[in-house]
Amino acid sequence: MSTMPTRTPWQVTRSVWFAMFMREAVSRTMADRMGWFWMIIEPMSVVAIMALIRAQLSGSNKLIINADFIPWMIIGMMGFFLIREGLSRSQGAINSAQALFAYRQVQPVDTVLVRTWVDGMLRTVVFVLFVFGGMLLGLHIFPDNVLLGLLGWASLWALALGFALVISVTTKQVPEVGKIINMLSLPLMILSGAILPLNSLPHSILEYLMLNPIVHGLELLRAGFFEHYHMVPGTSPLYLWLWILGLNAAGLLMHLRYKERLKAK
Repeated sequence: MSTMPTRTPWQVTRSVWFAMFMREAVSRTMADRMGWFWMIIEPMSVVAIMALIRAQLSGSNKLIINADFIPWMIIGMMGFFLIREGLSRSQGAINSAQALFAYRQVQPVDTVLVRTWVDGMLRTVVFVLFVFGGMLLGLHIFPDNVLLGLLGWASLWALALGFALVISVTTKQVPEVGKIINMLSLPLMILSGAILPLNSLPHSILEYLMLNPIVHGLELLRAGFFEHYHMVPGTSPLYLWLWILGLNAAGLLMHLRYKERLKAK
């Protein structure tokens, strides 16, 4: 009498992730006809507005050493939008998959991991489109150090995952936190140096802004694109990765601690 082969826990988890990946990818790319349009038009609009503002200001490039303003800003925005996905879309990750928790193989943490992966892949595709589009327009936007550029992008992606793990649990327990995070999105983009350089700020202010790990991630990403780029003083890859490891560890522990509560409606 033959018996069905028993699957290992890793095989079960991999099957769950693949099924949820296909579900999330189809939802993001097919369900909303305007999804791709908004992912591309939003950064284009910000670039156009900031380019108009820059045209009215003299000496704006002097604040950015060895990097052109438009490519510098595009890279910063793409990196910040990757972080923003972790801050905003993680809030509804668990609720969107509530019905799937009837299957014991599906855990709340799976929904966050898969959603962050899909969001990161989509943002990577959009970033690549912007890079090639900028090259066609004659902009210096191809990375001078590809490996460092990939490290910067991967670091921001990992930081987004850490934020997503923590926020998905926090907003499930205290929904009001999500509203506060959404309100802080625009100020955070400015204070992270995504669209405006931080070099011109006094040291007394800059030392507090450098506590923000997003600044370190954006500067590391830009260093990969511009060979002689002068990063904001105090930028530290070690500090960035301490945040990444700390947030991911805290997020996983929170998911483990509140697993049953997160499954409840």
